[in-house]
Formats: sequence, structure tokens, C-alpha cells
Amino acid sequence: MSLPEHLRTGFRGEQLTARKLRERGDTVLVSGFRTPLGETDIISLTKDGVLCFVEVKTRAPGGVFPPADAVDSEKQARLVNNAAAFIKKGWVKYKAVRFDIAEVILHDLYTADINIIENAFGQEYFPSQ
Repeated sequence: MSLPEHLRTGFRGEQLTARKLRERGDTVLVSGFRTPLGETDIISLTKDGVLCFVEVKTRAPGGVFPPADAVDSEKQARLVNNAAAFIKKGWVKYKAVRFDIAEVILHDLYTADINIIENAFGQEYFPSQ
């Protein structure tokens, strides 16, 4: 049984985003981190030690609204709570925490325009460790 088209599209967007993050020197720690609070698409660590929680929004070309518009305040709150659950596990050392949105315009299975919006929620978080 194959996945519905929207799930295949979203998964491909996440794969391409992870590749782009690696190409720029980030370490992808986890893809699809799930808790009862929700799912975080990608968790990565920058060369500078910033722990990034990345929400990936994938769309076909020609959409009316930017993909980032789908990350409303309710979704942001779930991402922050899910990040807290990840951080609490103590799996990785970091200097700061950031929430990014990856806007993926998928042209076909192999090509996409990817715009990573850093600090998409307007601030970096500096939790105590």
C-alpha cells in the first residue's frame, strides 16, 4: 500500500531539506521526532552549536500563500513544547536553541527551491543547561 500523495510530498520535502542542511555544514540529529505533543520534522545542530528545530512545509509551485504561513501560533506552541521534551532528554550539548521553517517548493522528485527561514518565531532561546 502506498502513501497518499500529500504524505509522499511532505516526506520528500523533508529529505531535500535535510540534504540542504548537511550541505551547509549542519548535523542532522533526528528526523521525525515524535512525542505525545506532536512531531518535529528535523532537529539539527549548526557548526556554531545552535540546536535547530525545523518545521518543513512543502508545496507544489504556484501556491497562493507562502508555505510558512501554515505555521500558525498553535503549531509554534506545539513545536516549542516538543523541543522542550527533546532538550529534557539531554542527548546533545548546545549553545542556543532556534526554531526554523523550511519552505520547500517541490518541482519534481529531485528538484526543489528551499528557503530556510532562521529564527522564524522571532527569537533565539538560550536555555540553561
